[in-house]
Amino acid sequence: MDDAIEAYTTGHADGAARQPDAARATDPATGADYRTGVVDGSVAAFETELLDKIRRLMRGDRG
Repeated sequence: MDDAIEAYTTGHADGAARQPDAARATDPATGADYRTGVVDGSVAAFETELLDKIRRLMRGDRG
């Protein structure tokens, strides 16, 4: 169980940084947990960027 949590956490960080590790993703024991973390991390990063852009637009900053 600890390995699965560690794989997910690492995947989340890699996904947020948009730098997934193909070797970890194909690991037979923890690859699924890592890939789930990558997706969750990517979605979290996207949400953060989207909210930042919305806030800038609401302030009138079009850049």
